[in-house]
Amino acid sequence: MRLNERHLIQLAAVLDTGSVSEAAALLGMTQSAVSRSLSMLEARIEQPLFVRGRRPLQATPLGEQLAIHGRAILAASRHATEAVRGYVTGARGVVRVGGVPFFMDAMISEMIASFHGDEPEVTVEQSYGNLPELTSALEAGLIDLGIVPIGSAHPGPAFDFFELLPGRNIVACRPGHPLMRRARLQAVDLTAFPWIAPLPGSPLMSDLQMILMSIGVSELSIRYSGGSLMSVINFLAGSNALAVLPFSVVFAQRKENRVVVLPYDIPQPNRSLGILRLAGAPRTPAADRLAHHIMHAFDDLRHIIQRHENAVVWGR
Repeated sequence: MRLNERHLIQLAAVLDTGSVSEAAALLGMTQSAVSRSLSMLEARIEQPLFVRGRRPLQATPLGEQLAIHGRAILAASRHATEAVRGYVTGARGVVRVGGVPFFMDAMISEMIASFHGDEPEVTVEQSYGNLPELTSALEAGLIDLGIVPIGSAHPGPAFDFFELLPGRNIVACRPGHPLMRRARLQAVDLTAFPWIAPLPGSPLMSDLQMILMSIGVSELSIRYSGGSLMSVINFLAGSNALAVLPFSVVFAQRKENRVVVLPYDIPQPNRSLGILRLAGAPRTPAADRLAHHIMHAFDDLRHIIQRHENAVVWGR
């Protein structure tokens, strides 16, 4: 025997409101339509749904059991409606974000946290990668957004790129580093101290090679490599090592006062941090919301970072 789910929902509404007329108003139906549904349900099960002659209406034991299922169906229907509404508006869903490690750890993760405060029903799944891995993940549908610096090696028309922040790299060190006391830094000064190598595959690695060429040396003394952002900061803070980092990453750590900008002006890459997406691919509203949240966060940050950058007295 198969019962009509709508009949069970209407039965539950009648018992919960105490009358057919109020149930009809609740469900947006006519009273006669609800009465017909109840009669059809009784005919289907060949059992009465209500105790005869009782006012307000009182269900028979079988009628009460069926009403329990009707309430469950109604609740499931409402949850489904809320899920659809949440998905369409971007208030619910899953967003998969991949990004370059240092930027994700220093800046984007905090923005994701503030986004979660606004949209607590959205789940964000984050992964790491450089440009080749992120473009492959976007093409395979494994991520929705890529947070990556891009310069002359743009992946092409298959991708949309929205710039968040112009790129600027600096040499970072601890606040009490001996070079911070030099009145005027020379290129040879940078070779007298150990260095931290950028992560393998990071664009910072090519930037470091460009710095080597600009100061006329073939290699630096690399004493640490392969670490996360936190481990790099810990190494810098506890040693006299130097590292090439994005200015914005050091800016994001300014309140900790563990790493600072060494005011030596180094060659700058033609590169910007931005959001990379697959052009023409279906876009979920939740992913759009997160992308706009990050864009607005950088709108506020860009001017503050620029002021801090302008305050540095750069030397050569």
